Amino acid sequence: MTSLTTTTGPTGDGPLVVNEVVGVPGGIGAEARAARADALDAWLRGLFPARAGIALVAVGGLGRRQCAPYGDLDLVLLHAGVPGIDELAASLWYPVWDAGLRLDHSVRTVPEALSVAQDDVKVALGLLDARHVAGDPDLADQLARTAADHWRRTAVRQLPGLREITATRWETHGELAFLLEGDLKEAAGGLRDVGILWAIATAGVTDALRPAVHAAHRRLLDTRDALHQQVGRRVDRLVAQERDGVAALLGLRAADAGGVIGDGDALLRRVAGDARTVSHALDDAWRAADRLRAGRHRTTGGRPLRRPVARDVVEQDGELVLARAAIGARPDPSLSLRVAAAAATTRLPIARATCEWLAAYCPPLPAPWPPAARAAFITLLGAGPGLVPAWETCDRYGLVDGWLPEWTRLRSLPQHNPVHRFTLDRHLVQAAYEASRHTRDVDRPDLLLLGAFLHDVGKGLPGDHSTVGAPLAEAVATRIGLPDDEAALIARLVRLHLLLPDVATRRDLSDPKTVAGVAERVGDTTTLDLLHGLVRADAAATGPAAWSDWKGRLVAELVARVRTALDTGVVPAPPAPDPALVAGPLPVVHLGEDRVSVAAADRRGLLATVAGCLALHRLEVISADAATVDGRALVQCRVQPRYGLAPDPIALRADLRRAVGGDVSVTQRLRGRALAARGRGAAPRVVWHREAATDAVLLELRAADAAGLLYRVACALDEAGAQVRAARISTLGGDVVDAFYLVGGWPPDADRARIEAAVLAAV
Repeated sequence: MTSLTTTTGPTGDGPLVVNEVVGVPGGIGAEARAARADALDAWLRGLFPARAGIALVAVGGLGRRQCAPYGDLDLVLLHAGVPGIDELAASLWYPVWDAGLRLDHSVRTVPEALSVAQDDVKVALGLLDARHVAGDPDLADQLARTAADHWRRTAVRQLPGLREITATRWETHGELAFLLEGDLKEAAGGLRDVGILWAIATAGVTDALRPAVHAAHRRLLDTRDALHQQVGRRVDRLVAQERDGVAALLGLRAADAGGVIGDGDALLRRVAGDARTVSHALDDAWRAADRLRAGRHRTTGGRPLRRPVARDVVEQDGELVLARAAIGARPDPSLSLRVAAAAATTRLPIARATCEWLAAYCPPLPAPWPPAARAAFITLLGAGPGLVPAWETCDRYGLVDGWLPEWTRLRSLPQHNPVHRFTLDRHLVQAAYEASRHTRDVDRPDLLLLGAFLHDVGKGLPGDHSTVGAPLAEAVATRIGLPDDEAALIARLVRLHLLLPDVATRRDLSDPKTVAGVAERVGDTTTLDLLHGLVRADAAATGPAAWSDWKGRLVAELVARVRTALDTGVVPAPPAPDPALVAGPLPVVHLGEDRVSVAAADRRGLLATVAGCLALHRLEVISADAATVDGRALVQCRVQPRYGLAPDPIALRADLRRAVGGDVSVTQRLRGRALAARGRGAAPRVVWHREAATDAVLLELRAADAAGLLYRVACALDEAGAQVRAARISTLGGDVVDAFYLVGGWPPDADRARIEAAVLAAV
């Protein structure tokens, strides 16, 4: 089999050849795609025998003449019952495979193809792209005409099945407009959805392919061309590391004069805008299809049935429209927000004509907003599942920019953190949606919703986004009409929204100074509860990597201890050691669901030994506490399986007992394996904190994650003469922030330099 010739290069480099056998040219744009179709057509015609009663028909990208540089071939060998068709098919397919091209093929008569299309809506859609390539043109034309006529007659019946298939695909691939690494073809708003729009338009249901959709489609095709050319193979997922290269091939440059976003980010914003256009057009098309299936209009006395759902808002044909009195009167500035709130709470779409009217005639909101507008905005944010589609519709027609001028900067802004799955604008809306799950846990649900919506408003600007965002959020809250004290509380929520998770995962919660410090910054239990709800909403909106059961337990434990301090003015005492560890013969090894506790004769290096043994059994240490009680060394660790599978408890217990007892064979085994798994990435860094603990100095290590890291660092600290009483491990994507509490006062400069060098050498 002849391999593909990988080619890359900018658009202006000329017609690059993607396949040396076929002579398929590279390049980006409609002309390049047509040239690839011409080259493939000519090559396939050369393979096709001169024989009556057969035709070669292209569907898919070749059928549409929209061939990507490394796309598949979708071919149908059409015949009129001629003999020897299997041998003829093999003579066609094998040269295609030998040329290194991916092939999806079928051999059918016209009745067979139509029969399959009748039972499979995906095949029915594919035949709408049928185009004659070689052989009998009348046979190919018969298939194309009959398939299109069949689709027009049966589309209304088949559209529900198509919609169900489409929804399943969206569930799998997500929404291209909001994903940081979306699939240009399969995600909602991608190229596959344009094909569905074409099918709905062909059925005469609605004119779905408006000029804006055509333009968005063309740009998405160009982006896929550039992605193929950049990577040198067939790929549809626009991953972060390829964005800058794809942007360069497209000649796309960031328009932000301040340099806040780069070329790759500008590309992501453009893709997001195009995906939004496609998604909104498809939403409109589905609704038109629903109306057609329902008999156009529900009427009473010859007039469309209208049902009031809110002030100035009625339902008509399954959509929300304005009441006639609202159109005839002078518009209320809060009208667009009230319509959005009604759409979110009823989960009904807003009619396109209504959105266009609101965008054209609804007056701007004054500052501060009137109470009706503020109430509608809070209702919108707290509407739950109806929030996202209602917000997207309003954003499509420019209504959101009228409410919040800041939204222009936030729209489709990428977040360069591997734990985030959404662009910034969708993350903020999603956070408000997630916060609606916790409104019953707080005294001021309105402030929780608004704080969740504004918590990352400072992203995309220079500086720490929590600090930068606080005055921005306060300004928005003031403009919305909140009193000064409540606007200041919103600013405090934004400034402190990372406080609880950072402290819970990086600090010793049993240290009174930790609890007192958080209590001082939070100030009162109302703010504490709001922050707790905001933390959970933020994590859920970020993605699965941002939260876990253990993190939730740590945050809840911190909140409980801080609440006690705020309520009583007394910081809770550290919990007493497990009585089972301070009595009985040594060593003591206890294994719980997520805890490992060890007691042994007092000696240095016990924490390192336990950490290494746990790494040997593929357990990640989340937190570790070391103490000495009555001559016993105690180590208690919270753990989780590194790869999701729990270790054999019998083997783990045996290795721990032998290791803490000084068995050299276990020590050598764990040292050899742990030291072999070192992390890579940016240079590690050590940060010292002087006043973070009651009786210790805090050393914070920021480095790439790796198996056995805690073991190596604990060994290095022990060899440097530093005694560790606690460790907290916080994993952020591929990096960790490990905090070590070193017993004693602030070390001299020379000792700090020596300890720091030992830690960095161990990483």
